[in-house]
Amino acid sequence: MPTLTVNGESYPLPEDPRVTLLDMLRLELGLTGTKKGCDHGQCGACTVLLDGRRVNACLVLACQCADRQVTTVEGLATNGELHPLQQAFVRHDGFQCGYCTPGQLCSAVAMLDEVSRQEPSVVTSGETVEWSREEITERMSGNLCRCGAYPNIVSAIQEVVGK
Repeated sequence: MPTLTVNGESYPLPEDPRVTLLDMLRLELGLTGTKKGCDHGQCGACTVLLDGRRVNACLVLACQCADRQVTTVEGLATNGELHPLQQAFVRHDGFQCGYCTPGQLCSAVAMLDEVSRQEPSVVTSGETVEWSREEITERMSGNLCRCGAYPNIVSAIQEVVGK
């Protein structure tokens, strides 16, 4: 039976091929950190890491994830210690209602990896990234925050990258 690894633990895939990764995470595995926002891939609230790359879990079928690695916001902490981005979000008050925060965090973790792989953005070529507000805003543009916590989110990310 095909499996999916979520935060280091292996789970059987649902028999129904129509189940989205988001619904599997929330309804079958009880990992409710990942939020269902728009359910159309437009808000980023459901962003998780699939093999280290950010995806909108509402747009991915669970069956597409056979033998792949998923990391949710619950999996970012290591040995009970929050990920540096999680710590920075707390210090900079990078959330208000908190609904978008799990997706923002997963997206920010992926963004750091993208930059380490020198992937370009609209703002920079990728070879040399200056962690400007413009650069971070562009790379995080798939994650919406209705509360408007963007300045604090950017400040938290800039702290982690040493800017």
